[in-house]
Parts: sequence; C-alpha cells; structure tokens
Amino acid sequence: MRILVWHVHGGWMDAFVRGPHEYLIPTTPARDAWGLGRGGRDWPANAIEIEPADVDEAEVDVVVLQRTEELEEAARLLGGREVPTVFVEHNAPRIDVPNSLHPLRDRDDLLIAHVTHWNALMWDCGTTPTTVVEHGVVDPGPLYTGTLERFGVVINEPVRRGRVVGTDLLPRFAAVAPVDVWGMGTERLPEAGLGDRVVPRGDVPADPMHAALAERRAYVHPNRWTSLGLSLIEAMHMAMPVLVLATTDAPRSVPDDAGAIATDVADLVRASRTLLEDPEEARRRGAVAREAALARHALPRYLADWDDLLDDAVARGARRGRATAVALEGSTR
Repeated sequence: MRILVWHVHGGWMDAFVRGPHEYLIPTTPARDAWGLGRGGRDWPANAIEIEPADVDEAEVDVVVLQRTEELEEAARLLGGREVPTVFVEHNAPRIDVPNSLHPLRDRDDLLIAHVTHWNALMWDCGTTPTTVVEHGVVDPGPLYTGTLERFGVVINEPVRRGRVVGTDLLPRFAAVAPVDVWGMGTERLPEAGLGDRVVPRGDVPADPMHAALAERRAYVHPNRWTSLGLSLIEAMHMAMPVLVLATTDAPRSVPDDAGAIATDVADLVRASRTLLEDPEEARRRGAVAREAALARHALPRYLADWDDLLDDAVARGARRGRATAVALEGSTR
C-alpha cells in the first residue's frame, strides 16, 4: 500500500516504516511539525519524502493520522478525495476520566487504533470503530552491562510535563544512586530543584543513547499517567532490569520479576537498592525483562498487526464507497 503519514512521534514511526509498504511523509523546507519528513532518521528507502503540493496527484491507499488537525490537512492535500483513514491514538485521556469523550467519537469515516488496551478502555469513542495495536520496537539487542552504579531514564520535556511523567519522583531514586535523564528538554532539569544527583543528559540519537543507557544498573519508569513508553520497551529489549510505576497499561507488559513494578514508590526504591547491591540479580531480572518484551512487543508481531489493520481499513473504505454510490444512484432515479 501507499500510506500518507506525518512524522509526529519519531519512536513510533521508527517501527511503523519498517513494514512492506510505501510511506509518503510530507516534507517542507522548514522541516516543521507539518513537514518534518524523515527528520534525518535512518529509515528504509520505502519511507519517502513528498512535498505537500504533490500529494494531490499521488496514489494514496490509506491515510494514517496522529493529530486531530491532520484530518482537515489531509483532506486539503488530497483534493477532497475520499481515502480510507486510520487515526492512531497515542495518548491516555487527561480530562473527565473515566467519562472522557474522544474528539473523533461517533464517526463512520475512520478507524481509531489505540496503542494500548488501557487507552481503548478509558476513551469513549462512541460508535467509531476501534482496535488496538500494541507497540513494537526495533530490537536494539541485549546491550545491558549495568557496569555503572547509576540509574537511567528517558523522559521528553520532564519539567513541562512534571507530575504526569513522574519527574518529581526522581530524587527518591537519586538518593540511592545518581539518575541520568535523557530526552528533549532535559536541559531544564536544574531549574526544577531536584538536586545535583538528577543529571540531564540531553536529547541524544538512539544508538549512542541506548549504549549509554545499557551501562546503567537499572531503568526507571516513573510515569504516572501516560501511554506505555517506547523507551521502557526498548530498555526491556536491552535486557535492563526496570523499576516501573504500575499505572495505565504497564502491568500488562512488565512482569513482577523484570525488576519491580508497584504503585508504592517505596517498594520501587527498595528494589533499586537490591539491584544496585547485587549485579547478578540485576542481570537475572534484566533477562526476564528482555524475554517479556520480545514476547509482547517484537517488531514482526507489530507489523503483522498493522498489515491486518490496514487491510481492514481499506476493506471498510471500499464498502463505504459502494454504499455511498448506491445511495447516490437511488437518489437520481
């Protein structure tokens, strides 16, 4: 298939474009949110940059959207053509939970694909068809060494997002060992007053970040309310033991013996001391984490699920097109 999709969520796209399709990615000279293109990432050749003005003449089988604003922009670029549409819901609802009304509820012209079962449970999508495609990631390999008595975490915008991603919890782990934080906006951490043992490491490309992260004794996932983090899944793939808040969909993916998972932060802090003091136990729990990640979040499963979803979306679109044609034919008699 030929799929129109914007580069919005880089980690998610990194897996999505590994399928057998052609991915048409709008690209502008500004390389902004509406035209980032490949964004300098090492993606396969079938991830194709396309100028927005050329979309109208391009063959497009399906549109995959990630922001509600893209509905209007896709319609404009496609010149009004009706193309089967899938909306990827990356986020857990933040307002009126558990009575959260999805902005695309009660529609028959698209399909909503949630990235976790938690999201699907908590969003009220009305009559809009929904499904779940759980995350998959490109396996970085079992890189874990754990040689440094430090913890690692990846959080984008940790100061702006604050309690949602658990930034305020990091000093509790830093009391056991220094916590190194990678991600966008980490340079602002000093202004949050978390102490000098919460160390910003910046927004680093995946390969060097994975190599550095794998040297830390354990991975900390302090997120209170968010979809399952891709960085957590990658850390588990690397055979890192993980310390995880048991919120949203994390308990579905993280076994108890993969490190520790709890809603009691004190339990996680105690487990962090165990991992720090016992490198062999840390390696054992990391092996459990990798096995669990490969079982649930392997790339082949993810891509196969997306192939099924895309086939279904195109079939739905064809049925809808036939129904529209019949209705139009009846109205002209």
